[in-house]
Amino acid sequence: MSLENVYVLSSLPSLGELGSRPPMTPRQFTEALDPDGSVWPIVQAVFLGDDLMQHQSVLAGVKIQPAPAVLTPEQVRGDSPLPEYLSGQAGATVKNPADAVWAAYFHHTADLAAGAGSKFLACWTTMEVALRNAIADARAKTLQLDPADFIVAGELGDGPESLAGLVRQWAGAADALAGQMMLDEFRWDWIDANEQYFTFADDELAAFAAKLMLLTRWDRMSKEMHLE
Repeated sequence: MSLENVYVLSSLPSLGELGSRPPMTPRQFTEALDPDGSVWPIVQAVFLGDDLMQHQSVLAGVKIQPAPAVLTPEQVRGDSPLPEYLSGQAGATVKNPADAVWAAYFHHTADLAAGAGSKFLACWTTMEVALRNAIADARAKTLQLDPADFIVAGELGDGPESLAGLVRQWAGAADALAGQMMLDEFRWDWIDANEQYFTFADDELAAFAAKLMLLTRWDRMSKEMHLE
């Protein structure tokens, strides 16, 4: 526990339930942190995942106004190259360039978690890899493709069978938005179980960042789909 963490956590707004409006942006949250502090790179790693989601959406032709917390708007739009650590050898075994970026990202967060001693970031990486690969495995089988071509950083997460029940529920969702909500509810509940509430440790701030990221993502999707 550090006095800085006590101050920051005491000054942060409370977060509502999944689907509610985020009380601040990820960038505003990072501005409340010391760039030289131990929690800074952990929080940046969490927010980088959403920046890459925006980057992927833009490359897929979705019209959004980039609002990254770590990358620049030019990097999200593909007008500038991504950081070097997102284009390393970690993604060399996958066929899809987008999957190669995600493989590099997950190896980056795993390495950072080990170096920083962040149990939350390490377990969050394992969970995200397992969830992503479980969905990729199910989609590939539905399309009669080889699932091995779509598995990303499999050595960092549990096998697809670990989330078989969740994937069955996701596959039976009424529509894509309902399916996404199901997956993010799983993420939200996972954070609740791993956030180390009231410890004032770096991992408590990392868990706040992960929840804020989910709220921000849902707020963006709501605006994109004109659900408000």
